[in-house]
This record gives sequence, structure tokens and C-alpha cells, in this order.
Amino acid sequence: MNGFLRETAADLLDRYGDLRGLTVILPNRRAGLFFVQHLGQLIDKAQWMPAVKTIEDLFFELSGQRPTDQLTLIFELYKVYQELQPDPEPFDRFYYWGEMILKDFNDVDQFLVNPNKIYQLLSEIKEIESDLSFLTDGQIELIKQFWKAFENEGRGHQDKFLRFWQLLLPLYERFNKELDVLGMAYSGKLYRKVAERLDELEKPNQRYVFVGFNAFTGTEEQLIKRFISEFEAEIYWDLDAYYTQNKQQEAGLFFRDYRKDKVFGPTFPKELPQYIQAKPPKIKVYVTPLKVNQANLIGKVLDEMPSNEALEETVVILPDEQLLFPVMHQLPEQIDKVNVTMGYPVRNAPVYAFLEAVLELQRYVKSDDGKVSFYHQAIKELLSSSYLKAGKEEFSASLLANIQEQNQVYIPASKLAEGGSLFELIFKKLASKDIFPYLEQLMMALVERLGDDKLQRSYLYQCHKQLVRLKEIFHSQGHVKISLEFFIRLFRQIFREVRLPFEGEPLAGLQVMGVLESRNLDFKRVIIANMNEGSFPPSGAMNSLIPFNVRKAFGLPVQEQNDAIYAYTFYRLLHRAQEVHLIYSTSSDQGKVGEKSRYIQQLMAELDKWIEEEVVFVPVDVKPAEPITIQKTPEISYLLSKYVLQEDGTSVTAFSPSALSVWLDCRLKFYFQYLANIREKDKVEEEISAAVFGNLAHYSLEYLYKGFIQRKRRNVIIKDDFKDLENYVSPSIEKAIRDFYHLEEDADTSLSGQLAIVRDVLQKYIFELLELDKSSAPIELISLEKDMIYRSAVPIEVNGDHYAVALRGIIDRVDKQNGVVRLIDYKSGKDIKSFPSISSLFDREDSKRNKAAMQTLIYGLLYQAKFPENKQALKPAIFNLREIFNEDFNPYLQIKEGRSKGEELENYLDHKEEFEENLKKLLGEIFDQTVPFDQTDDLEKCKYCPYKEICGR
Repeated sequence: MNGFLRETAADLLDRYGDLRGLTVILPNRRAGLFFVQHLGQLIDKAQWMPAVKTIEDLFFELSGQRPTDQLTLIFELYKVYQELQPDPEPFDRFYYWGEMILKDFNDVDQFLVNPNKIYQLLSEIKEIESDLSFLTDGQIELIKQFWKAFENEGRGHQDKFLRFWQLLLPLYERFNKELDVLGMAYSGKLYRKVAERLDELEKPNQRYVFVGFNAFTGTEEQLIKRFISEFEAEIYWDLDAYYTQNKQQEAGLFFRDYRKDKVFGPTFPKELPQYIQAKPPKIKVYVTPLKVNQANLIGKVLDEMPSNEALEETVVILPDEQLLFPVMHQLPEQIDKVNVTMGYPVRNAPVYAFLEAVLELQRYVKSDDGKVSFYHQAIKELLSSSYLKAGKEEFSASLLANIQEQNQVYIPASKLAEGGSLFELIFKKLASKDIFPYLEQLMMALVERLGDDKLQRSYLYQCHKQLVRLKEIFHSQGHVKISLEFFIRLFRQIFREVRLPFEGEPLAGLQVMGVLESRNLDFKRVIIANMNEGSFPPSGAMNSLIPFNVRKAFGLPVQEQNDAIYAYTFYRLLHRAQEVHLIYSTSSDQGKVGEKSRYIQQLMAELDKWIEEEVVFVPVDVKPAEPITIQKTPEISYLLSKYVLQEDGTSVTAFSPSALSVWLDCRLKFYFQYLANIREKDKVEEEISAAVFGNLAHYSLEYLYKGFIQRKRRNVIIKDDFKDLENYVSPSIEKAIRDFYHLEEDADTSLSGQLAIVRDVLQKYIFELLELDKSSAPIELISLEKDMIYRSAVPIEVNGDHYAVALRGIIDRVDKQNGVVRLIDYKSGKDIKSFPSISSLFDREDSKRNKAAMQTLIYGLLYQAKFPENKQALKPAIFNLREIFNEDFNPYLQIKEGRSKGEELENYLDHKEEFEENLKKLLGEIFDQTVPFDQTDDLEKCKYCPYKEICGR
């Protein structure tokens, strides 16, 4: 197709014939490559080609120098800053706004701004802003509400603030002198150097042609005007009347100004081209719900291309490079050639994420008595990487399981090193001086792991190349101290800009490129993804220390100019296109709802009759979640049969009191938890939750009393025994912690942080509990927690059959006091001990149903089943650890209706018949084929349910 570059090449050939005397200057190398291709296609005989350069090449050639890399420049800037600032901050704090200062210096020079004037003005503005002497007290108070620094920091802070702005001019002057001595320069300095010496330029022996420019910097404008007026240079403008003549169109902002210029004006064609209005392209706008859907849509559009059409005439523009790989994976099979003209950020590569995670690991290293350990979350992130667990899957899985089982927040380096050489290399404490050799060693180890994975090896090569560069610069700047924290931040900053350049045949196949790479290129079919406001055009204010109004007053670029450049880049893609496909998504990004680009809005207002819009749906069920009801099928009946006594008197499993409580709360939750066996995912508890605290209390009390029985060889505790028991409280708690976290006998159990606080709190509770027991002594201990599992079978009749349903339970403590058997349940919460009636314990509609009371009464049933000959009273009791300090503490259940005084439940056996009747009814429901597993209607119960996502509650 005839595009701008091809027509320009044809015109130059037609006018000059022999092109050896021409030098063609283009905005970028990509345009130059296509220009040379078009010339080659147009020439029918051997001849010299013109010199083809970029505007940047021309400036560097005329200055006789190339710019120094940015990191070195910032180091040199910091040296000068240290000389000028009496109390300079460290380099790691300076670096991030040092970049901003350097960018401002570059702009000041690129646009030929007088540095004395702009920085002097800036300093005076800041002085006026901080001088409140001319304000009344009321006005000052009002200002203080907005700027607390005046109120809190005092005059010293203001002075430092002002000194910084006053420093910018001397910093600029001294820095430039220092660069002259060192033979260094930033690009703006070189541009200014050329622009200020234009009078010294000798007439070149080549004729210069400037092709395809849209917006000049001040230095570029001066140079090109000089070449036009003095050296008969020419300009070929790539523009359209559609946006140039319409003052409302930001895309023509620069062209309108240049047409009025006495030097540039005559270079414009008398009749501006009218590609867009004369032959408007067919424009189709697509709306997708998710970003990733855009890749599928691009693949679909490409699949519909005619098979005989040249791939080179189609371009895919990706404003967001993260879509590159999704798009590449969705390309149709018939597209066998692709040229990618955009660098893919290394920061998006898996190998970079791994290196960053290794460095991040060092931020959470813990050293105690020379023993190094690492934070569990950082370890998990590294173990999720294929680089570390490849070939060590069993070790990695075992390590993760141990971390979970033992609830390890910090894991010893010695344990991690058991995984092999790579584990040993990664999990060690780093000193700042070892960072560079360590990372080089790590990268070499990764090379061996990557094998033939060329793409990942390419990423790693780019990382290594950048690391070597960073190392050389740091070594040349010996005065800068490198802390680990600083290196991690610098690592991210530097590698953020590193891109993997893709190699391919640039002039063949489907063209995939970024926005700015498309300048001067024309395509028959244009596909642009991410046509969202904030993506194309990009959003974000310009990073600069110079305020907007000052920048605008001095002719420095502001957001308005940036918007105009991107608008032009978009509209010029419409010049020769026949089809334009614009895709945007409605998904939110960083808290913002997806909004179509202003360019789409403009096209719809101006070219509506040529635009078609299509909403691409992804099937989503937006109806409210249907109630879930699971009927009792034969398969479910089989699962339930595991809870029934078989002919041999045994069962596969048995219901616990908790299971029965869950059935009353929500039948569906009962199904998920006890029949489908859907369990919550375990996680490392960094904080001591109420559940963990309760478990530690149970373990501690069990070991305390069990130890007593073993030492004394008796199970009766008298008052004189409690002094001895107090000596074993601390060892019992330590053993509880060791067992709860599955620690080995010789494992270090030195307690710190929350666990140390929990230990102290537990001691207070247990000592108080001992005082309570002492007042009740003598006490005969019958069983302690895991010593005895109580079992029973409850006969029921349902579905025309008889069943014996198995129950089991672990009673925290069973003892005998004054001829009464106490069934004691330890609780760490505030469980209420009163309830209105036995039947209320089984009432699922009662939001205040007393679950704890029901549980302890089931203990009565279980105990009596274990000892059927028992005639002694069975008295359920709840020892709330939080309440044992109360003077009126009473652990026994009370049957209490409303505000009545209530009656203490002295003996389970007195209520046995009524309780078991209600229990049989409950168990009958569980096995009743007509009663499904359905959801509770009480949504309060769903708030903390682990299955609420499944239910859609």
C-alpha cells in the first residue's frame, strides 16, 4: 500500500534521481528502516542510497559526544549536592528525586530555557509561599490547618525547605561544570551545546531532508530552522487537514503553530491532505469485560483476515506491554511470521520475580545467638517458584507441610539448607558488601537450571548485564555506602526500565508494536488494544520539581503537549487505514472503573456513521445465587452409614457434639464438613488466635494433672498437693507449646513476642484455677482429655429401619467431688451456662441456643454409656477461663427461664430421658431420607462460615 514513507521516497527519487547527496532525518530508527525498504522497492537500478539518520543521531554527531548513562549522572549529581548541602541525606534517599532533578535539567536545556531565570523564580515563589509575616493571625491559623508542617516543625524545617529550592540553581551550574571536566553529558546538555553554536556550523556538503516530524523541542526547532533558512533543507510533514485545521483537535496543536511560523510555514503543502474525511476507514469498537479478553478478540479479528492478504499490512498496537504474551498465544495458526517492535519489561518475567523474592527474603531475616532463620511467607513465595523446587518437589512439599503443622513463623536456615546447594545458596544471611558477588553466583546457578529455555535465559542475560553495569558504577563510586534496603529499592528502580528486545524480521509478517513505534508507518488494518482512558492516552502528571504554571510560562512541556503528541499518534494511524479495530475493557484497574478512551468518544461524535460498536460478552450468571439443596441419594446414604454401628459393634466413624451442633446451625454446612469432607485450608497463625489459646490451655491443664498422677501414683488430689502442683505449671505450659507446634524434644522453645505473653497469661489462669480446685479438694481424677475417648450408640428408628448411631467425645476432665461426678469442659471464651429448657438446646430457630450446655450434657450421656452401672450424680460444668477471677464464679449449668432465679442442674440423670428423646429426634432428622441438606435462613450464621463462598452468601 502507498503510505507516507513510500510516497516520500517516491517523491525524492522523482525530484533528485541520484540520492547520494541527501541525508534523510527521521524521528526514530523504525521509520528509517521502512523508509529504506520503500526506496529499495522503488529503485530499478543500482545507485547510492541516501544517509538515513534519526534526529538524535544528528545532534550527537554535531556535538561530537554521546550522553552518559543515567545512573552515573545521578552519582555525579549527588557528589555536587553533597558539596552544596551542609547536611545532605544519604544517597539512597537522594536517588529517587535526583532522577527528577536530572529530568528537569534535561528539559531546561532541551527547550533552551534560561536556568538562572527559572530557578531564581522558583526559589522566590517558594520563599513567598513560606513567608506568613504579611498574614493576620486568623489567616495563619487557616493555612496551618492545611499545612501542619508550619505548626509542628518550626522555623528550622522551613529554612531547610527553602534552602533546597535555593540550591537548584547552583546545583545546575556546578553539576554542568563538573560534567565538562569529566567529559560527560546528559542528552539535553548536548542538544543545548549544538543549538547555542549554530552560528559556527559550516554548510554541509549534503542536502538535508527532515521527514515525519510532529513536535519539536526548542533545540530541535532551532537546528531545523537553521538548516532550512541557511542550508536549503526540506521538511515532509505527515499530517491531515482533519485535525490540523480544526482548533478543537489536540492532535493538530503543533502543526497549527508551525504553519504560522515564518520559517516553517512555507514548508507546508498549500493544500493539506484529507485522508481521513475523503476515505474514512471502517471503524469497529469492541467492549470486553476483562483485559485478558482483548487477546482472544485480537486473535479472532486476525483469524478473519483474507488468506491472500500480506501480513505486513496489519498492525497490532499494544499500549500496555503486559498484553504481549497473551496476544502471542492467541494468534491464529496461519500467521507464521510476527515482528514484535517493542521491548518486553524484564520486571514481568518469572526470573526477575524470583530474584526480587530472594532479595526480599533478606528483609525478613532473623538472627538469634548466631542462628539464622527466615520468615515463612517469604519462604513460601520462593518455594512456589519452579526454579527452586524443580527436582526437589518432595523436599519442598515436606518443608511446607512442616511449616504448616508446626505453625512456624520463622524457619531455621540450617533446615532450609537440607534442600541442596541452591537452597543453601539462597537461604543465608547477606552482608551488604557481598550483594554483587552473591547475585552473580545465584544467576550462574540459575543458568544451569534453565537448560534450553531460551526465553528465560534471555531474561536472565539482561538481568546479569544490568547487574554488571550496576556493579561497575558502584565500584567507581567508592564513597557511596550500599545498604541492603537501598540496594533492593535501587534494584527495582533500575530493572524497571530493562526490556528484552525481541529479534525478528522487522519488515515481514504481522507487525506488533507499542504506540510511539508506529510513528510515520501506515497499515491497511489497524488493531489497537487497551483503548481505555489512562492507557491510551496514558494518564499521570509529569514528574517535575517545577510547577505547572512555571513550566508553561517558560515553554517547557506540560501535560497538554503530551496529550497532543499521543492524539496525533492515534489519528495518523487513520490516514491510510481501511479497517480500524479499537478494543477497550470495562474491568476496573487500580480502583478505577474501565472507561473508553477520549479518542473513541471523539470519533463517535465526529465520524459516527462509519463506526460500529460491539459488546463482547463473557457468559456471567448475574442472577442471585439459587438456594442449594442436596437430596439424600444412595451415595449420600452410604456416607451416612459410616456413622452407624455395624454387626460387629463397630463403626467407621462417629458424630461428635460439635457435629450435632453444626447440623442444628446449617444442614448444608454439616454436609460439606462431615460428609463431603471439604476442609478449610490450614495457614500459619502468626497471631495467637482464641482457638490456639484455648488449645494451649487444654494441653497445659492436661499435662499438669497427668504429671501429678504419674509422680504421685494416685489420682486423688488433696489440699496439701497444690503447693507442689504450682511448681509444674511452667513446665506443663512449655510441654503444651512443644506438642501443639509438633516440636522435637530437643528443639529450642525460647519464647518471645506474643507467645511469651500467652505463656504469662496462661500461668495466671492456671494458678487461679488451682486455687479454685484447692477450695474444692479433695478431688478424685477419673479421666483427663485424651486419656479416654467416650463412646456411645443411640438407637433410632427412621425410614422404616432401626439404626444405632455412633457418638463419641473427649471430655476435658472428669473428676469426683463429694460423691458427685463432674463433667468439666474448659472454655477460653464467654460461654453462657444458663438455658431455658432441655428442648431449647435442640431448637434451630433459637438464635440464642446454648451450644456449650448441649455439649456438656452429651458428655453426661457418653459417661453413663461408658459406666452404665453408675448411680452417682453427673454434674456438667463449664470452666470459663475468663471468668474464674470473678468472686461469684459458678461453673455449673442452670435451667433458667426469662428473669427467673433459675435452678442449678445437679444431675444429668434427672434429665436423661428428655435429653435423649430430643437427641434421637435430631439424629432421626440426619438419617431421614425426606430431610435434605439445605441452607440456614439465619444469615448471621453465614458471616464467619468457611463455606459461604460456595453458597454465594
